[in-house]
Amino acid sequence: MEGYDTNLMNSLYGFPAFAKKYGEYYEASLRYEIPAKWQTSINMAINVGTLLGLSVSGWLIGRWGNRKVMLAALVVLVGFIFVLYFAVSIQMLLVSMILLGFPLGTFQAISTALAVEFCPMVLRVYLTSWINVCWTIGQLILSGVLRGFVNGDSELCFKVPFAIQWVWPVPIFVAVLFCPESPWWLVKNGRLEEAEKSLLRLISIEESHKRHLADAMVKKIQMTLKEEEAGANDTYADCFRSPNSRRTRISACTWMFQNLSGSALIGYSSYFYIQAGLSTDNAYTFSIIQYILGILGTLTSWVVSQRYGRFQIYSYGLVSLFLLLMTIGGIACSSNENAPWAIGSLLLVYTYCYNTSIGPLTYTIVAEIPSTVLRVKTIIIARNTYNIAGIFTSLINPYMLNPSAWNWGAKLGFFWGGFALLAFTWSYFDLPETKDRTFYEIDYLFNNNVPARKFKSCQIDAPAAQQYLEDPPTKLNT
Repeated sequence: MEGYDTNLMNSLYGFPAFAKKYGEYYEASLRYEIPAKWQTSINMAINVGTLLGLSVSGWLIGRWGNRKVMLAALVVLVGFIFVLYFAVSIQMLLVSMILLGFPLGTFQAISTALAVEFCPMVLRVYLTSWINVCWTIGQLILSGVLRGFVNGDSELCFKVPFAIQWVWPVPIFVAVLFCPESPWWLVKNGRLEEAEKSLLRLISIEESHKRHLADAMVKKIQMTLKEEEAGANDTYADCFRSPNSRRTRISACTWMFQNLSGSALIGYSSYFYIQAGLSTDNAYTFSIIQYILGILGTLTSWVVSQRYGRFQIYSYGLVSLFLLLMTIGGIACSSNENAPWAIGSLLLVYTYCYNTSIGPLTYTIVAEIPSTVLRVKTIIIARNTYNIAGIFTSLINPYMLNPSAWNWGAKLGFFWGGFALLAFTWSYFDLPETKDRTFYEIDYLFNNNVPARKFKSCQIDAPAAQQYLEDPPTKLNT
């Protein structure tokens, strides 16, 4: 749903019927274009709305729980889509994007936190990275819908894609009604019986052992929360106090660099392909292929994650993105008539590499790094950092791509390639390895200020780890 909704406007900028309705005619390109200033404003609007939605959702989730907040956000989303559908001017489109950002921000906060709280350690990477698959599926559906209408010239060609947004909330609302609340949230709020019932629904073992295991898990959650609450309160300020400040920084940078390593080109892909020299038909066909490769990339990451750690996949993925972006920029300097096809093909490879590495692994890392007590708030801060980076990309990408502005075209590969190199440098010095670590082991390592590159090799024996829950240790074997 979010992958469809957030990328809809970016994908429509290259849509002839949409540009004719809301844009201006440019003699230089001999076609209608949405002015760069309005592309920037609309793209920033949804990021601003998401920032506000995320900020409010932290308080709402803490008070009412994930389930109730999710249901309310879905109802609000249905209402706000009406504003977008009946927009008669580009100014109304701008307002609708701000409004849609509110519920979308709420979904961003809930999905990542629940993914890690609902599943055991061995499944964390699969469920958290599945969020990336959901994004890509939404983008694929969007590309398929737009490809079917690309040659039309009536308003229905973009009104139908607007209306399809009403399809998602209904089945999701019904599904959420049958979902259990997070047992971590229930224990934290003193609702132990409900937490046990929630765990009974989530556990898939023989019925005779279910209740015993659920009771043990409730006690384990209580112990983890007890230890964490002894060293921190549940406020945003505590996210910036030691040792949580380091965890907040890592979460924020991980998500920020996901947005600053050229991934914005994926959302702008159809418009990017057109500006690179492909026809409108071929541009939207390439977009469909691109998102199929994105899904395959995430599935590949599941296989790779069984052998390699979070740090290895994330950091070496950034190296591959850097090389691809610099190559795209270099080809853009060529006058060869086949250059647009080469650029389009490389962006397909970029999409696959991105979705094999930093695309899905970001969700896993951001979900694992925060402390349990401050997880939702840390995720909100990290996602807001991502959205602030999104405002920057929304500000600069239209000017770099639009022929009525800077008209860089595919040369912007040099620009984002530089950020990918910066991201790799940061990850090497600051991003720890959390693969195969339990939450209390991660707490143990952070509270003892273990350097990022020693997280993987640090040995924590079972008695020390269990003792840590009651009495934090003062000495660590590295």
